[in-house]
Amino acid sequence: MRIWYQSFVDAEHGADYWRHLKAALMAVADPGTEIDIKGITPHDSYAHALVEFRCAREVICNAMRAETEGYDAFVIGHFQDAGLYECRSTVDIPVLGLGEATLLQACELGQRIGVVSFNRRYDPWFRHQIRKYGLESRVPQIPRMQFEPGQVTAALESDAVLETISAQFEREMRDAVDSGLDVLVPGGGIPMLAFSRLHAHSVAGAPVLNGIPIVLKRAELAVRLKRLTGLQVSRSGEFVRPPAEILKEFAENPKGL
Repeated sequence: MRIWYQSFVDAEHGADYWRHLKAALMAVADPGTEIDIKGITPHDSYAHALVEFRCAREVICNAMRAETEGYDAFVIGHFQDAGLYECRSTVDIPVLGLGEATLLQACELGQRIGVVSFNRRYDPWFRHQIRKYGLESRVPQIPRMQFEPGQVTAALESDAVLETISAQFEREMRDAVDSGLDVLVPGGGIPMLAFSRLHAHSVAGAPVLNGIPIVLKRAELAVRLKRLTGLQVSRSGEFVRPPAEILKEFAENPKGL
């Protein structure tokens, strides 16, 4: 099984993150699963819908490339899932998004879910995702952390920094749990990766989800179900595939010119 894991940074700006990410993915991958982490250039350098839109176009082209190159599944390893639905409408291989997969898993673990924001500029996007996935009643809050820039990234390399931010996370999220949240979802791949080193991570009994193994295992499951049963996304509504000439036109104009 070959999986294309689409990061929203590139090798130049995310080499250390990729190193930790690859180790985390391979630690939970099934025997025989190959994972190739691919980047975006220019990388996602600013939390804004315009940047997400620009990256999404490259992601869609990469999903088509992944299918052409024989990959079995395409994973958008970016919590905001930019381009997710469009990718599903262009390729026949399973397409999974880090945000959607994590939120769906969270629905199996509790009734009231909080997407924890690490950057307030992403909050409108989180609200958009929650509405799009039909989870307004299940995700009533977007509690916000107050970390300094770079703290979470530094925790990938430092046990001391991880201990500091995890203690701060527990302090700041306890009120959210006391108010009724019973699952906490860090809103980003980097905080998920940092917290992945904390086994059975929870705050006052509320699990803190690391979506990286979740999206990978869901991708493996989707590939197996397709092989066993032919199961794939609906082509009668949201994910109707456009004609071949439209796909060709899109792929041959990657800058939209």
